[in-house]
Amino acid sequence: ALSYLKYCGKSCWQMHDFVTYPTTSPLVRLHAVRQWSNVPFLTVPLARAHGKSFAHRSELRQAKRIVVKLGSAVVTRGDECGLALGRLASIVEQVAMLQNQGREMMIVTSGAVAFGKQRLRHEILLSQSVRQALHSGQNQLKDMSLPVLEARACAAAGQSGLMALYEAMFTQYSTCTAQILVTNLDFHDDQKRRNLNSTLHELLRMNIVPIINTNDAVVPPPEPNSDLQGVNVISIKDNDSLAARLAVEMRADLLIALSDVEGLYDSPPGTDDAKLLDTFYPGDQQSITYGTKSRVGIGGMEAKVKAALWALQGGTSVVIANGTHPKVTGHVITDIVEGKKVGTFFSEVKPAGPTVEQQTDMARTAGRTLASLLPEQRSEIIYALADLLTEKREEILSANKKDLEFAINSGRMPASMLKRLSLSPSKLNSLAIGLRQIAVSSQDSVGRVLRRTRVANNLDLEQITVPIGVLLVIFESRPDCLPQVSALAIASGNALLLKGGKEAANTNRILHELAQEALSVHNVRDAIQLVSTREEVEDLCRLEKMIDLIIPRGSSQLVRDIQRAAKGIPVLGHSEGICHVYVDHEASIDKVLKIVRDSKCDYPAACNAMETLLVHRDVLRTPLFDQIIDMLRTEQVKIHAGPRFASYLTFSPSEVKSLRTEYGDLECCIEVVDSMQEAVDHIHKYGSSHTDVIITENEETAEQFLQLVDSACVFWNASSRFADGYRFGLGAEVGISTARIHARGPVGLEGLLTTKWVLRGDGQTAADFSEQGSMKFLHENLPVAQPLTGQRTSN
Repeated sequence: ALSYLKYCGKSCWQMHDFVTYPTTSPLVRLHAVRQWSNVPFLTVPLARAHGKSFAHRSELRQAKRIVVKLGSAVVTRGDECGLALGRLASIVEQVAMLQNQGREMMIVTSGAVAFGKQRLRHEILLSQSVRQALHSGQNQLKDMSLPVLEARACAAAGQSGLMALYEAMFTQYSTCTAQILVTNLDFHDDQKRRNLNSTLHELLRMNIVPIINTNDAVVPPPEPNSDLQGVNVISIKDNDSLAARLAVEMRADLLIALSDVEGLYDSPPGTDDAKLLDTFYPGDQQSITYGTKSRVGIGGMEAKVKAALWALQGGTSVVIANGTHPKVTGHVITDIVEGKKVGTFFSEVKPAGPTVEQQTDMARTAGRTLASLLPEQRSEIIYALADLLTEKREEILSANKKDLEFAINSGRMPASMLKRLSLSPSKLNSLAIGLRQIAVSSQDSVGRVLRRTRVANNLDLEQITVPIGVLLVIFESRPDCLPQVSALAIASGNALLLKGGKEAANTNRILHELAQEALSVHNVRDAIQLVSTREEVEDLCRLEKMIDLIIPRGSSQLVRDIQRAAKGIPVLGHSEGICHVYVDHEASIDKVLKIVRDSKCDYPAACNAMETLLVHRDVLRTPLFDQIIDMLRTEQVKIHAGPRFASYLTFSPSEVKSLRTEYGDLECCIEVVDSMQEAVDHIHKYGSSHTDVIITENEETAEQFLQLVDSACVFWNASSRFADGYRFGLGAEVGISTARIHARGPVGLEGLLTTKWVLRGDGQTAADFSEQGSMKFLHENLPVAQPLTGQRTSN
């Protein structure tokens, strides 16, 4: 049974009957007909004063009144006898937390039948065991059989225990609950419905969580169903309809329906092509194929979708999600309220462009075509992009100016971030030069033979380079990153998904348009996609079946957040850039001043900027040390004293809070060491394995340092700022990796390739090489042909 509300124009709500029946019922008064399945349902469009449902997941944070529907599969154990206490405890904790945040929570629950079934089974077993022990002896106890338990009797026995359990759990969080039992007939009476509405509003006003259930002890018996194995369980379809009706009548902002599936799929879950729908729109129901029902209940996913669409039409947002695996799904209820991509979100607003999943599919398909192009064709695309950066310079700078003005006016962006955001003609020229370097180096990238082996006669093996697949690059306030990584992706034949910061939205948009224009030269426009929807970074990191590698470009906090979120996707990058410069006692004064100044002051926000200056003890109280301090003060660098350095001074600068600090600004730490070996030990203890430098004129000391320091980049008498793909001659970089697998240091074109093995035979089988076989392994190394360096095609 369903209802609709009509606002009277006063401070009250007038409730009008509306009941859903099959069309054969003589009691039906026709208002509108909607086909949801093979059975027609009669509905009346609902008018609500509180507005429409939320259009986007991110808006769910604003939900004030929330209904949580717990299906039988969520509440009951796998044997359908008794409750899943662990899951219930997690759900209660989340509901109580949201209630304590000031939200109004309501629960529509199943479980009375299962709880009563457990109690009645126990009583019957106890009774039978006593009778049989008295009359038949202990040897017949094993032959006892349980009768089929009637569902309404189970509900009557279990309802009080279920509520007592809820009350005991919520008491742990100082949250009060109240029980409300209803039947479908209660909704046929206007007065009863008004009483129910008044009761619920009063409970919510008193900060009490209403726990609502159908009064299964008196409802008509459900239709039998073969998948219930002879035990009639009350249909969860009733609670789906009940939850939707209550959500609409109570003007709830959000209905969360928890079941035993992750959400709504476009085809039955478990089939080969089944895809979880992140968002479902009312017009898409014709494209859905429903599968079998859950292990308990009769309603199934089709009933949930019908109820969800009805609630959505009534102005209540709906999410269907999995509530049966709290260790896997985490805090599913609070995650949904926080706007995270969990389950299926029902929305009436369909976005104009493709979803991020569709973008990823488009990129992968076009990326495979990109990888199959000739090397000179990929080079042509990169050359075209470099030319466009020069030709469209004014348009790019105009878009960048809008982003800068907005950032400055907001007043929330620090100067270092503004510098990263800003583009200039010289930056664009440098980008174009770097892209042309990539175009040259891309000639022998994809498909390069690394190894050739003759396994046996007429059986040759090759190891060749291939693209990784689909790359997701997430970057903050760095629009110049977009053409760089685009060129590297094109050169390596990888598809690319880009997620830029909103502070550079205008600049990113024009740069992405230029990248796609260049790709159109060889009809692979879709290989690079810019995510412009409201996708949270954490949600993107969950696309482990669609994305092969994540590359974060931004703050250490961003990198750490992505590394935590991307549990199923490898992340290439570094979380911190704690770079050291060690000044040896045999260092040149001129080199020290020049290198230290450049390492710290050239670009303090860069990840390869010096953060800690290590000074040999013998350098203290020398003119060299005084000149270092004077230079840093002239450059307005704030100095923090390490514990050892502070002990040498009567009046020291502020003592450092941690020797493992990335300042990202005109600040640095100074610490004293007794030897080169102590400097190495300090770097290994407090560094981030990024870039570390020694300044000395002693070659033996320098070579020892270069060998001992276990970092991605180790330099002798050179600024730490050289740790950069462009300066290394890689053309550009997608980032600097401190990982020890696959790629390390500045990651350019080579770091975006992996390998595959190609075997060419003539009918050989493994059995041919067994003891009884006629063939023998040769395993001869064959020469690898050197590819010719490609030249730019003349126009």
